[in-house]
Amino acid sequence: MTTPAAGKARAVCMIAYTNYTIDARVRREAETLVASGYRVSCLTNRNKGTETTYVLNGVEVQELAVPKYRGKSTVAYILSYLRFLAAATVACLGRLVKGDIDVVHVHNLPDFLVFAAVLPRLVGKKVVLDIHDSVPETFATKFAGNLVLHKALCLEERVSAAVAHKVICVNHPQRDVLVGRGIPLAKTFVSMNVPDPRIFAGGSAADRASNGHFNLVYHGTMAERLGVDLVIRAVAELRERIPCLTLHLWGGGDDLPAFQRLADALGVQDRVRFEPKGFPLDELPGRLGAMDLGVVGNRTNVATDLMLPVKLLEYVSLGIPAVVPRLRTIDHYFSGDMVSYFEPEDVSSLANAIHRMYCQPSVRRRQAASASRFLDQHGWDRQGRELVAMYDRLVEN
Repeated sequence: MTTPAAGKARAVCMIAYTNYTIDARVRREAETLVASGYRVSCLTNRNKGTETTYVLNGVEVQELAVPKYRGKSTVAYILSYLRFLAAATVACLGRLVKGDIDVVHVHNLPDFLVFAAVLPRLVGKKVVLDIHDSVPETFATKFAGNLVLHKALCLEERVSAAVAHKVICVNHPQRDVLVGRGIPLAKTFVSMNVPDPRIFAGGSAADRASNGHFNLVYHGTMAERLGVDLVIRAVAELRERIPCLTLHLWGGGDDLPAFQRLADALGVQDRVRFEPKGFPLDELPGRLGAMDLGVVGNRTNVATDLMLPVKLLEYVSLGIPAVVPRLRTIDHYFSGDMVSYFEPEDVSSLANAIHRMYCQPSVRRRQAASASRFLDQHGWDRQGRELVAMYDRLVEN
């Protein structure tokens, strides 16, 4: 087994069950490390197309021969995860034999993908576990009340974290929950899922001309747990109060057909415009720039309570005011002068929040300006430097 030559850039092997090209968090972290002198490769799923290895912005991406499962079968998801774990373990071993690994950086879901890094860890390589979503909370929404499963998932989380030298959390409330379940505070590091400033350049709500239209936008996964149906119902309530309102829904998901049927049933098919394929990451800011108001509809549960929605942070980055549910993590970072809150799962409260923002353009402008304080404190310019500093300390110890 060989070791890196003296002076050679440190090699990071990322592992992520994802489509790398559209995964903003994985790309942002990988490209930030590359810009700071690390050599980064990423092992991902096989996605559409015939090319299985390519380089994007300095990151070598290797697609393993495991397609990403898309469906609602929990068993099928677990089998797909296990196949990906096996393929990633073999790929890691190959890089280890070549002396081409210094750090293995594993992105969840699931946490147990970190076991692909066991052999590198045994020979002294560093391991990072990046927890995008906490698994016990994520599955609690599907299996409410199953205490045995919850305890098993908490154990899986602790064991997976034990393999890692560092555990990355996406926000401070999530970190507090993980520490409360036994992960040492000193092992944790917060790297928030904030937008890449190279892509999401600051905008201004004052720059938007209404042109007789009021454009409301939600972009992301079309899922009931994220409250997309609540937003459609709110638009139905507002059809007379805001005659010029159009809701733009960008993205796909298992619940998309149900949402399309709901819009038809409520008679707002002319007010709701679906873009099932969404837009490429690099194109998204330009599309969002024409929107007057962003909306987050998340239902309340143990998983959404720990989420700081990326779409909200993208609205903030572009100077788009937003209406959001008053959930724990959002409330932790955003005060009432930075966003417009509504009561979770209350359609009338959501509709009223949208109507207030429609009637008060000056409030929209002030809110967007106030929300920019979040980026002053937590933007990627700062967080990226902190991530690189954490890596530097990790590889030097």
